[in-house]
Amino acid sequence: MHPNQAFRRTTRTRNVAFARDRGFGLLALSTDGAPLISHIPFLLSEDGATADLHLARPNPMVRALEGPHPARLAVAGPHSYVSPDWYGAADQVPTWNYVAVHLTGRLEPRPDEELPALLDRLSAHFESALPKPTWTMAKMTPGVAERMFRAIKPYRLHVEEVEGTWKLAQNKDEALRLAAAEGVARDGLGEGLAELAGLMRDPPETA
Repeated sequence: MHPNQAFRRTTRTRNVAFARDRGFGLLALSTDGAPLISHIPFLLSEDGATADLHLARPNPMVRALEGPHPARLAVAGPHSYVSPDWYGAADQVPTWNYVAVHLTGRLEPRPDEELPALLDRLSAHFESALPKPTWTMAKMTPGVAERMFRAIKPYRLHVEEVEGTWKLAQNKDEALRLAAAEGVARDGLGEGLAELAGLMRDPPETA
């Protein structure tokens, strides 16, 4: 998380909603060697207290997770390089604006019997955002889903801390921030440029 508190004042409710809407992030575990990292979809509860997910059994994380283990789930949002020229003022420096939320807590294995319901809830969450009839596992050939279940294992992250960085040039005068937002929208280098520019023009509420 960025140390500048100007970028870390967004409410917990907004951070939770952001992470829940994204539903995809980097799961990190500490080990004796390099940290283990996996890119995973997840389902965050509405209150942000738990995140349910699954891992492929060959994943090295599964071997490290015989019991509850400290873990962090990093959820990234729109981001872009910001050129000093876009501010229209002297003595600015290059930077990168972005949104990211970290969910930190303890990750625990869940009983295999919970896997079908978890996958149903995960797919229903993402399918609900698509402009088509909802896919469900009932559409699969009998027996296929059961074979796939044996290849993955369910987990739950009990979230103890929610931290968000919304680096949107809030430390600049409004005129400079708005000018930089126009530069991002027009020529930005990153992802979700229109979304990021919109957030820079109207930063979210703060705690």
